[in-house]
Amino acid sequence: MRTRRHLQAQAGTAVLAGLLFALGAGAQTPVPEASARSNAFNDPFVQVTDALPGCPVPEGPLYTAQEVRVLEHERTQHGTSCHFSGRCRLANSYLYDAEIVPRVRLYLERDGRFGDTSVWVLGQRRIVTLQGCVQNAAQAEAMEQAVRLVDDVMGVVNLLSVGTAREAVRYRVAPPQGR
Repeated sequence: MRTRRHLQAQAGTAVLAGLLFALGAGAQTPVPEASARSNAFNDPFVQVTDALPGCPVPEGPLYTAQEVRVLEHERTQHGTSCHFSGRCRLANSYLYDAEIVPRVRLYLERDGRFGDTSVWVLGQRRIVTLQGCVQNAAQAEAMEQAVRLVDDVMGVVNLLSVGTAREAVRYRVAPPQGR
């Protein structure tokens, strides 16, 4: 008759063997080119206004395969404790973004104060990032405050620049088209 401790030791050995096998198999899997980047998590990223020609276009939420592997676990965990406690209706914070970004776009379009800007909106984990160009600092602040009013938005990152000078932007700029 086997003891409980003996069975636990066997189970532990089996788990360890499985992990070692998985690690060995993973080492043989070809790794995609490091510079290839994509929006692997389908983070919503849209242009909401387009009135300032020459505004540097943001690159958007692009990740290498290595960055995706590092971020996967963290992204699946965000918001689960909130959901399990009954405070949040969706099981993951990132699930809200597909609903939030269209509402932000609609709200900014209907507001009427931002038609003379060129702005892109990125949604990640119920946090909205504003990127692009505005006429003045007061307009950037007003846009940030307006986005904070949209339901389910937990925070706003304001990376808006006054004017269209490429040197003034605080976000990664997309490479020129045609390359």
